Amino acid sequence: MAHIPLIDELALLAAVAVLTALVLARLRLPPVSGLIAAGVLLGPFGLSLIREREAIDVLSEVGVVFLLFTVGLEFSITKLRNIWRLVFVGGSLQVALTLAAVAGFASWQLGVDPRAAVVYGCVFALSSTAIVLRLLTDRRELDAPHGRLIVGALILQDLCVVPMVLIIPLLAAGTGPVELASSVGWALGKAALVVIAVVLVARFAVPRLLFAVDASRSRDLFLLAVLGVCIGTAWLTSQVGLSLALGAFLGGIVVADTEFGHRAMSDVLPLRDAFVSVFFISLGMLLDVGTVMAEPLAVLGLFLAFVVGKGVIAFSVALMMRFPPRVAWLTGIGLAQFGEFGFVLLRVAETHDAVDPHALSLLLTAGVLSMLVTPLLARMAPRFTAGEKLLAPLERLLRVATQPDQEQRGEALRDHVVIIGYGVSGRLLADALEASGREHLVIELNAEVVRRLRGTGVPISYGDASSVEVLQHAHLERAAALVVTIADPTATPRIVAAARALSAELPILVRARYLEDVKYLYGAGAVPAVEEVEVGIELAMRVLRKLGLPRNLIETQLNEARRRTMESDRSPLRAAPSLAHADPRGHVRVDALAIEAGAPAVGKTLVELAMRKHTGALGVALVRGGEVLQDDLPERALRPDDILYLAGSTEAILRAQTLLLGPEPAEDQGEGRTVI
Repeated sequence: MAHIPLIDELALLAAVAVLTALVLARLRLPPVSGLIAAGVLLGPFGLSLIREREAIDVLSEVGVVFLLFTVGLEFSITKLRNIWRLVFVGGSLQVALTLAAVAGFASWQLGVDPRAAVVYGCVFALSSTAIVLRLLTDRRELDAPHGRLIVGALILQDLCVVPMVLIIPLLAAGTGPVELASSVGWALGKAALVVIAVVLVARFAVPRLLFAVDASRSRDLFLLAVLGVCIGTAWLTSQVGLSLALGAFLGGIVVADTEFGHRAMSDVLPLRDAFVSVFFISLGMLLDVGTVMAEPLAVLGLFLAFVVGKGVIAFSVALMMRFPPRVAWLTGIGLAQFGEFGFVLLRVAETHDAVDPHALSLLLTAGVLSMLVTPLLARMAPRFTAGEKLLAPLERLLRVATQPDQEQRGEALRDHVVIIGYGVSGRLLADALEASGREHLVIELNAEVVRRLRGTGVPISYGDASSVEVLQHAHLERAAALVVTIADPTATPRIVAAARALSAELPILVRARYLEDVKYLYGAGAVPAVEEVEVGIELAMRVLRKLGLPRNLIETQLNEARRRTMESDRSPLRAAPSLAHADPRGHVRVDALAIEAGAPAVGKTLVELAMRKHTGALGVALVRGGEVLQDDLPERALRPDDILYLAGSTEAILRAQTLLLGPEPAEDQGEGRTVI
């Protein structure tokens, strides 16, 4: 049998990558760092065991394409519109300031030729799209404020690669400034037109294609169609000089806007992980250990320029855009490394003799080192409280914590609910509180959302809720509850810690996506609402109702399922006993029942209804207009919106519900009346 080219290298890559990742996992280090370390070991500057280097590079580029496609699937046209300011303002500031700072320093302080200095500035302005987006995806931080800002900067960087590639040959040829500016402007305009054209064409063509493929009921054909969209959009953008990765990102956004976004994600993920692993290994192959040993100070200086210098610039840009210091801190860490498209620029510069070969080798080595430490820095950054303390004076200086128009209103707040985040969950909760006449205050970190809602009557304030000062201005110490509706695993524990510093007894409810995300909340006394648990409970309830099971049995089973899940080995949480289920055997329970307009009980007393005689349930309290009424309860005529508390067995409560509200309507939509 003939030998298959590249098979030896791939087998070796897989074996070494797995072993290295396992060793680093034991040391609690990120897998990405393990893959880069494996590349160092296997590469030409290590054991030199990989011979098919060009083929490996091709596979790694395919990995970047798949990675950007799946990132696009996390977005949509709507989400992209929401971050346009972050892309064009934040991204432009980051690229321009980095380029200017590096070029100016290299030219004026190091005596580098101005043309070469501009090339170095372009290289420094780019960050690693593949590494950073992989980390944000793995940590579920794409929708976090710093995640959106980082993604915006990376998108703009990818767009800037085109004019940068064009600039380098012109600089090497000594082109004048007017011709240079004209060429750059034309390149940017062409890039913008191409992006718009690709999105428009794909948006009309792709949904029709996927619907037609889905009708065939062939999973293999669907996967091929999705891969066709991914590779096709990447190829189209590459044909006009844009990056493959940008085209794949646009393709993912288009698919995300269809009904098949989640299915496409699940099908493509295994391919993405395999190819992206090859990309990280190929990065490690570029690390020249000999250069590090020969010139450690030069490499260290360039490494610090990537990590510290770029981090400071990105941090400053975030502050200029009025983001709180915590977000700026995480943004600076996220963008503080060499970018894979920097390799492209350096190759172009080398071809046109635009940079010194020795400087190029130093840049590559220091750049790979910065990429190697990025996963470590990203893991440590949220826990690096010293940085937060250093940034606290800046927060007070910038006054990001408060809004003047909210301070006066806040003085009157008492027994209110503080809501963190105004996404779908936060908005639904705020609407429910508004409808019930309950005071509340929303704290939102997205300045665009705050500006949009100013003057609409929504009690919303801009600020970082992980700051004690922000929560103080919300008068958390006299609030009835704090509800964290954002799904940000880095910010949530900080918010809870800040809240506990102000109030030890305040009820705190927290949204979380997965059980594994909430372990840090239990010791602080926060009560998490875990999405994967609650969705499962909701689905089980609907299925059991459709099967015609008695309501009391459904309720008992689902509460038991919730209790078992929350007390499993995956989570140390102990479900708190509710008032409605004080007796674990179900002999005695207390439920609250809202009296609906038009119910049989409206206008009648419990004596007239003979509720105790007919049902066995006992009325123990009545809440009307926020006032608790217990005296003469049996003789009080019931009104709409009254809340009646009943005590008795499960069967008695159910009989009382039927007596007071009438028979439960048919659940043709899987919905039913819910006891409070």
